[in-house]
Amino acid sequence: MDYLKKHPWKIIEEGFHPQYQRVSESLFSLGNGMMGHRANFEEDYSGDTLKGSYIAGIYYPDKTKVGWWKNGYPEYFAKVLNAPNWINIRCKVGELYLDLAKCEVEDFCRVLDMQHGILQRSFTAIFSDGKKLKVDTTRFCSIADSEVGAIRYAITPLNFSDDVVITLGVDANVFNQDANYNEQFWNEIYRDAKPGTALVTAETKKTLFHVCTAMTFEIVSGDKLFAGNPKSGGQELYAYNEIVLPLKKDVETIIYKYAVIQTSLNHPKEKLHNSSEEKLSQIKELGFDELIEKHRQLWLKKWESCDIVIDGDIGAQQGIRFNIFQLSQTYSGEDERLNIGPKGFTGEKYGGSTYWDTEAYCIPFYLGTAIPKIAKSLLIYRYRHLEKAIENAKKLGFRNGAALFPMVTMNGEECHNEWEITFEEIHRNGAIAFAIFDYVRYTEDKDYLVTHGLEVLIAISRFWCQRTSFSANKQMYVILGVTGPNEYENNVNNNWYTNYIAQWTLKYTIETIAFVKETDNTKYEQLVKKLKFDESAETKLWANVQKKMYLPSDKERKIFLQQDSFLDKELIKAETLKPEDRPLNQKWSWDRILRSCFIKQADVLQGLFFFEDNFSIEDIKRNFDFYEPMTVHESSLSPCVHSILAAKLGYRDRAYELYLRTSRLDLDNYNNDTEDGCHITSMAGTWMSVVKGFGGMRIKNNMLHFNTSIPTQWESYSFRVEFRGRVVELKVSKSKVEIIRIHGDNIQIMLNGEATTI
Repeated sequence: MDYLKKHPWKIIEEGFHPQYQRVSESLFSLGNGMMGHRANFEEDYSGDTLKGSYIAGIYYPDKTKVGWWKNGYPEYFAKVLNAPNWINIRCKVGELYLDLAKCEVEDFCRVLDMQHGILQRSFTAIFSDGKKLKVDTTRFCSIADSEVGAIRYAITPLNFSDDVVITLGVDANVFNQDANYNEQFWNEIYRDAKPGTALVTAETKKTLFHVCTAMTFEIVSGDKLFAGNPKSGGQELYAYNEIVLPLKKDVETIIYKYAVIQTSLNHPKEKLHNSSEEKLSQIKELGFDELIEKHRQLWLKKWESCDIVIDGDIGAQQGIRFNIFQLSQTYSGEDERLNIGPKGFTGEKYGGSTYWDTEAYCIPFYLGTAIPKIAKSLLIYRYRHLEKAIENAKKLGFRNGAALFPMVTMNGEECHNEWEITFEEIHRNGAIAFAIFDYVRYTEDKDYLVTHGLEVLIAISRFWCQRTSFSANKQMYVILGVTGPNEYENNVNNNWYTNYIAQWTLKYTIETIAFVKETDNTKYEQLVKKLKFDESAETKLWANVQKKMYLPSDKERKIFLQQDSFLDKELIKAETLKPEDRPLNQKWSWDRILRSCFIKQADVLQGLFFFEDNFSIEDIKRNFDFYEPMTVHESSLSPCVHSILAAKLGYRDRAYELYLRTSRLDLDNYNNDTEDGCHITSMAGTWMSVVKGFGGMRIKNNMLHFNTSIPTQWESYSFRVEFRGRVVELKVSKSKVEIIRIHGDNIQIMLNGEATTI
């Protein structure tokens, strides 16, 4: 797939490619942290499309659908809801509707301006009766006001003058493509349409969220405001205004459509429609130009802290900015109730809003590019779900306050229902513990351990201790029946990464207990009472489990074993696979995948990435050289970890190749699944590939360390990082390395092995 033009700041589609329409809808998506939508056309489109508008925090508990119910299954799968659609603008020319699937299309161009967060599109449509209509559209979801969206829709008849009927609507009669029982998830609560405005308040079934979607408009023909005589109307879940425009040949008519989307998450239900109408009036008075300018300026400000500049490689530059753009428009950190969905506002696949991806991949991005409050909000989110995590573990037979955080969730309750993932991929508990450690290491906010962190760590450690078994044969503790990050092995024993992170968590929790006791013993005693924590007995057991944790290894190869029976497999390099076999998860049976040696994503290497200070460079190299050739990278989370380790090992070409794969995963549709939405959470790994990979950024001994390298394909690269109230900028070229303090007090750093103060 190679139909997009490379540009440092833009995603550009020149020419209409209906065969890639769903892919483009994902790639050109817009969002503002609270809401967003796929890049569907404003006008009718009867071709292949996935219409999708989404609102953060609004979900539906779709009843679980399985062939054979097993005890412990969640009762529902939380669906990211396809929300009321505000962008539609129907255009009827004579007796024909504007529909690019039914018209001849010329001069089509679609542009996502990432620097300013704006989507533009232009084309000429030739109707079956020969009439030609030129269309130019601009739309955005405001980051200046996350409840606001606006569209500029300009039409020009090129070879005719005639009346055109425009219908501007709000449509809550929408469906989820992934609904388990083809059920519609919305009920109408209130609907109103009058000349100049239309709104619908819809309620989600079961969860009873209210969403009010309201729109107004103004029309300019030539240079004059066109009042016309709008006709208002509607039907269940749909309200509209219809207006007849007398178009003149070669005269542009501009339709400005303004929308307000408010929810019961932030407003009283009984005041929603009045509040929406008031805001609608305010934004219409401001006008499109002022709204978009405020939006543009805030995007420019946002880029100051998170941009990565790459010179000499336009594909690499476009890739990293696309990843940063999608992350930045998905999560703002302003609402601790929200998290980062795996598809953001680009699609509905996977459901839920929270996976372990947040802790393992996204928190480092927000630590480095924003104030500490943003990353802390993600930790607080998990803390607020601790009671639910304890409930999740209790349903599976765990006791005494042990917590198993969910694989997928909206409200803290587990809602994922694939047994080998939901109940075996328990390494997610370790990622949450590691995120606490990573946050404190980076920010030095040790008070977080006192107020929130230790309570979570104790609950997770209780789980790990109960989840282990003592093997009389090995005289060590083992963890049986798990799935590691590599989901191409299910129900294995002693996954090295899972065992190691469990061992580490127990050790870190014991250390944190000692710290909190010394720092605030009163708070600690309150926590002991609240948790009914028997420190002496529990920590003694934890220490014993930690000391005697079994970690499988192969002494001959001097590597850590992915799991006990990994060497029983036929060890084949991924390069021997035929192109028609890739991706395996779409071409092979699951039985064949599970018996193969091929690795979906970093597993042992994930652990070596997290805990690299605990291993020698020789250990890391041996394991990388053994496992990477068998890794097919069919998880979006995989290439970035390998790229970082390859850079550390001096494998510059491989690091670059894997960086390109992670940065252009969706743009180049590597895994043939971009049509379902972009891989938002893994995009943070792309940022890490540059900053932690080529930039070599680490936190050691309370200091920023950089150990730089540069791909041969690049002339230079630069990025900024936020660290404890300072902002520093690193610039790396082939001839020199510069580091500049942009903001804050003097700071001592280690740059390529030498201490320096800037």
